[in-house]
Amino acid sequence: MDKQQIIETYKVYLLENGKVPTSVYSFCKLLNISESEFYGFYNSLEAIERDFWLVVFEASLIQLEQDPIYQNYTAREKLLAFYFVWIQKMRENRSYVLLKKDNLKLYEIAKNNVLDDFKNAFYKYVDILIKQGVETREVKERKYISDKYKHGFWLQALFVLNYWVEDTSNNFEMTDAAIEKAVDLSFRLIGEHTMDSLIDFGKFLLTKK
Repeated sequence: MDKQQIIETYKVYLLENGKVPTSVYSFCKLLNISESEFYGFYNSLEAIERDFWLVVFEASLIQLEQDPIYQNYTAREKLLAFYFVWIQKMRENRSYVLLKKDNLKLYEIAKNNVLDDFKNAFYKYVDILIKQGVETREVKERKYISDKYKHGFWLQALFVLNYWVEDTSNNFEMTDAAIEKAVDLSFRLIGEHTMDSLIDFGKFLLTKK
């Protein structure tokens, strides 16, 4: 038994029953393990949900970091590549995510901590990209503001996730377009020029409606 097996069993149970297991005890019977063994991995059923988001994020980074081409990307290109790989891996779990989509709205995220582990890992990743961007002058360092950039990127990640959840276009083509425009806008905002990207992104959102 390992964490991945527990996560997969939890997902299957949720998809087949439309609800979470009633207790750790009942879930352990399904896994055919003792509660003591379960608590060696997780301290609650909610912890499984938190770990799901972190596992998908970490798998995305592992795939990217194994690609030698990715290592030579600019900060903007790395973030763009991350979103494409991340959403591709989310597609493998779309049915599960759709069951949880109400928890992905900003007002719900503020009330629970299901994305906290993913958020903290994402912050560390984006901090590295920002430092790279500053060194290559792709990102403009601004007093009192630069250390807040990562919060904007987190909101961007939530935007991408929620956009994809609601996307009904063939092969999620609109999500791909949204990712490109969102990343382009964000790097222009933290770079030198902003107005053209703001207008272009606004037009894109209006045409979706």
